[in-house]
Amino acid sequence: MSTPFTVYPAIDVRGGAVVRLLRGDYDKETRYTDDPVAVATSYARSGARWLHLVDLDAARAGGYTLLDTLTRIVDTTGLMVQTGGGVRSADDVQRLLDAGATRVVVGSLAVEEPGMVTGWLETFGPEQVTVALDTRTGDDGVWVLPTAGWTSVADQDLITTLHRYDASGLRHVLCTDIGRDGTLSGPNFHLYTMLTRSAPHLQVQASGGARDVDDVRAARRHGCAGIILGKALLEGRLTVTQAIEEEGL
Repeated sequence: MSTPFTVYPAIDVRGGAVVRLLRGDYDKETRYTDDPVAVATSYARSGARWLHLVDLDAARAGGYTLLDTLTRIVDTTGLMVQTGGGVRSADDVQRLLDAGATRVVVGSLAVEEPGMVTGWLETFGPEQVTVALDTRTGDDGVWVLPTAGWTSVADQDLITTLHRYDASGLRHVLCTDIGRDGTLSGPNFHLYTMLTRSAPHLQVQASGGARDVDDVRAARRHGCAGIILGKALLEGRLTVTQAIEEEGL
């Protein structure tokens, strides 16, 4: 039986506004609107079931700042929300779940403190935690793991970390190719093929570079369980309706 496939429209928030960064660079920001709830509402009306909500301020500085926005989105739209940015403790995870999140995304800490995050999988269950392994290739060709809003680099590489979580009960992993993020250059399907073959029972969400419905279709064909759609939706290169037709529901 084929793996269910999910489209995740994405809203990245910085300073209260919906923005996109180019390759994770905070100095290369495009600002779209000051009303993330309105964007989420439009996605829900177009048929989306999920939303990927990122607190960019917290991703760099810590301390999730979007609790009110999260609650308003959930209450207004009924969307299931996968959200993160600045998650540093079990209390942070619980706070986001209590505010209405369906899944909490753990990024930097998942790389820096894997033992702690593995414990959260046991505490909260594998359906309520998504590990975000954002990556780029180093000078030696190895996929490295930048952290702290992509401003520093961890010691361990992507595949080593993936295998550790693969054995820990993790179910959902979101992997962003930083070099493609915000570029509309297409996802790195070589990367996602490598990941899905390395850990075939993990549900891999592709992120970075998606530009059109063909990319959505290709992500599913390459074994991904989902795809994050950000800039392409905001700039009208495809619609939520077109994208979710590829979910095959």
